[in-house]
Amino acid sequence: MDRQRNGKPNRPQGYHSQLLEAIRLYLPHRGLPLCTEDRRVRWTDRLLTIVSVLRVWWDASTARDAFAGAREVAASMYRTRRRPGRHLAGFLGALRKGTRRLLGQLVPALRTASEAVAGPAWRWRQWVLMAADGSRIDCPRTVSNEEAFGCGGRKKTGPQQFLTTVFHVATGLIWDWRRGRADASERGHLREMLPGLPERTLLLADAGFTGYALLRSVLAQGHDFLIRVGGNVTLLQRLGYHVREYDGIVYLWPQAKRTSAPLVLRLIRVTDGSRSRCLLTNVLQEARLSDAQAAELYCRRWVVEVCFRSLKQTMARRKMLSTSAENAKVELDWAMVGLWLLGLMGAGEVRSADQGRISIAQVLRAVRVWMRRQTGRPSAGGLGGRFRKAVVDRYVRHGSKAARAWPHKKRPRPPGTPNVRMATELEILEAKELTSETKAA
Repeated sequence: MDRQRNGKPNRPQGYHSQLLEAIRLYLPHRGLPLCTEDRRVRWTDRLLTIVSVLRVWWDASTARDAFAGAREVAASMYRTRRRPGRHLAGFLGALRKGTRRLLGQLVPALRTASEAVAGPAWRWRQWVLMAADGSRIDCPRTVSNEEAFGCGGRKKTGPQQFLTTVFHVATGLIWDWRRGRADASERGHLREMLPGLPERTLLLADAGFTGYALLRSVLAQGHDFLIRVGGNVTLLQRLGYHVREYDGIVYLWPQAKRTSAPLVLRLIRVTDGSRSRCLLTNVLQEARLSDAQAAELYCRRWVVEVCFRSLKQTMARRKMLSTSAENAKVELDWAMVGLWLLGLMGAGEVRSADQGRISIAQVLRAVRVWMRRQTGRPSAGGLGGRFRKAVVDRYVRHGSKAARAWPHKKRPRPPGTPNVRMATELEILEAKELTSETKAA
């Protein structure tokens, strides 16, 4: 039995107390005060953080209902403190004003917790495996959202935010994200996030991230990459820029970048039945990364799609609830924080072998049960026991889970294969001149 320092047994924790302890475990220990010197302030940093997270977890179809439910849970968690403000407008005003400052404290703490939770799975060989991808998030069709976000280009679409996210592959935990208009550049978002990647990252990405400027930036930050390449890219062979040229060595050297050095890369062709994919990496030695390993790692990039499904379907954030553009921005930010916390709470309780198999749906289901129950005591094992069981099933499926007929299912055309050609004599001469200038400098 747990005992306090005075020798008296602790009172068993209720539902809301257990949930608060699970959240506090991953929040920064300093910098989020619960009380302030000005007692008129109801929305202190810690209350604002707790209610913002609870709001994106609450199962509600309107912003007002989600706020009301989250506020009542937070008030129950802090019974001896002053109750937070009851008006949604006041909460949203404080949230808009404080989100950037709060995220500046939360994100480093969540990153530290992610690395600790991952344990030995944090690195694969000498690399930290990170995957990047982008997706669009719908917003209500209001004048404010339409003017701020625009549409993604498809017919009959409403206002959307474009979200680019970086995930840790082994655990599926979020590492960073950027949001923007519907027509925002996912390459530009990723370039902004490069300085925040862990040391010696191996970045996994699809064909949308194949660009000379972006890949050059990845290398300048000391990272490596494994990226799919499509038919919109031209690669050169036998340019003579690399000292040792052998099968698979190619160069990415667009015409507009001829004043800069070509990127020396390795082209990997992967065949899976009737499908074939082409991958580009700057890891030239097959002893460090074989073709088979590259194919396996790229398939593990699928964790990105699983995380987007958790955000859109499991957490019901396919469409934001906020009718104001500024509120929709911070709502998406806190939805990402909420998803990150769900992954941490689940991964922190399971065995290391199961960290990549966390079921966000089961973690969220347990959290919602604990949020809605105000009386009584949890059963043996409590919330942690529910989290330990929140892993995906192990049985082998004998049929497809895909819907029989889905009229709006996306069927994008595959990227195709890159245009690989021999370098011309003029290109070889330009490469030699560039090499001579580099040596002279």
